[in-house]
Amino acid sequence: MKREKILEQGMFFSWGISLIATSGSLFFSEVLKYIPCELCWYQRIVMYPLVILLGVASARKDYKMSLYGLILSVIGGLISLYHYAIQKIPFLHEMGNSCGIVPCNTAYINWFGFITIPFLALVAFILIGIMQYIVLKNVKEK
Repeated sequence: MKREKILEQGMFFSWGISLIATSGSLFFSEVLKYIPCELCWYQRIVMYPLVILLGVASARKDYKMSLYGLILSVIGGLISLYHYAIQKIPFLHEMGNSCGIVPCNTAYINWFGFITIPFLALVAFILIGIMQYIVLKNVKEK
């Protein structure tokens, strides 16, 4: 019974994080009119399907889908980490200039001196990855 609750809540929590992250990225681009850079698009390409994948898996209680959620979150997390490094590490900052129409080293937001859009995406991917790992581990023990 307890393990079933962990699986349910883990999958639902992961879906909620992906939904909030997707809504946030759409808010930045559609409401605030921030034009996404190339790396932002790659992060979106990974995050947006997670809303559907995790939502369906949560509703159907198909916990084996957590493997796919984990894989996508690791890929998205690596892209976010690279993007964040381009924004914050001085010797990598130059690499962001040739990213496309909007340079990837552009920080539309910089809350508290370290929270940027790629940082928010990285946190979301890490949380989803942790939850998917926990779900996957509990499915195998079942």
